[in-house]
Amino acid sequence: MNLSCFSTCGIVVLLVLLFWGDVLKGPPKVYAVEEFEKHYIEWDDLTVADESDQGLDLDRRKPSKVIVVDKDGGGDSVTVQGAVDLVPEHNQLRHKIYILPGIYREKVRVPKSKPYISFIGEEGRASETVITWHDKASDKDTEGNEIGTFGTASVTVESDYFGAREVTFENSVVAIPGTNNMQAVALRLKGDKAWLYRVRILGTQDTLLDESGLHFYEGCFIQGSVDFIFGNAKSLYRDCILHSVANGSGAIAANHRDTPNQDSGFSFVHCQIKGTGRILLGRAWGNYSKVAYSFCDFDDIIAPEGWSDWNSTAKERTVEFGEFRCRGKGAGRRNRVAWSKSFRFDEALPFLTTQFIHAYQWLLRR
Repeated sequence: MNLSCFSTCGIVVLLVLLFWGDVLKGPPKVYAVEEFEKHYIEWDDLTVADESDQGLDLDRRKPSKVIVVDKDGGGDSVTVQGAVDLVPEHNQLRHKIYILPGIYREKVRVPKSKPYISFIGEEGRASETVITWHDKASDKDTEGNEIGTFGTASVTVESDYFGAREVTFENSVVAIPGTNNMQAVALRLKGDKAWLYRVRILGTQDTLLDESGLHFYEGCFIQGSVDFIFGNAKSLYRDCILHSVANGSGAIAANHRDTPNQDSGFSFVHCQIKGTGRILLGRAWGNYSKVAYSFCDFDDIIAPEGWSDWNSTAKERTVEFGEFRCRGKGAGRRNRVAWSKSFRFDEALPFLTTQFIHAYQWLLRR
């Protein structure tokens, strides 16, 4: 390779790096808001500049509308669902639903026709800002049919570009070991491109239905006992606490990736696993389940075998379950199932950053 070729290549690499840096920082100021309206979520979408402000916030680079929820009647709505109902169908404007502290006993649904919605609580008061309900899989609908697991969600989000910060999603059902149909979902997230920051998701069995789409969970607290994170989304969980409340055996992740070409899976990075019971890191719900734990801290509650093939030995040849540089009393791999992996760096690398969820296409962090 001659010097001129080397110089040209260097310039190309530099331009790529500069472009990549601009993507991570956000769109250049010369871009019109409309060019990006449908394509990204940013930190501004998770904040309310002035907690007393209502209506259009025109000082922002990206206009938004704030709707205040106050159970005592001091806002625009006394319920969270009422605030969602105030958002127009097929909206193109970010609507920030600012939820004042309180217990909101209701089922909430954000339909697919209402993208660009954020649920925002007061900073440091997530545990006091709770959306809770109590459906379980064996409950009956108005026609006498069981509602099933997916129908139990206290909060269902079907829309794209959803954001949430400093709020709690809860299903108050307590699953009794050995009892059937006690699945009870706190949050069902099936929209694409969502960012949840310092959110608490509480339940026991099947707490978080991470159903589909690209999702980023940052600094969240997720509680459960059996398969308490499950679904077929492609999600990165960073700096989260996964808290087991299992009385006996339990499991954290049940990923439903079912074919080799599905772009889905769960990656846990710098997470803490603590609580009670003897729990599995993951179970192979799908034939090609993909779950990875990297740089995580495992308390002494991890079952020695670590992983389950869901009673299908054929899945042992097709799933991808792995650990990379985890630590703590539960991190020893001596008794792990032989078909799980202790990742090399090159194997772990695709799971480590927000590139796992194609964040350069839609996520603009601070």
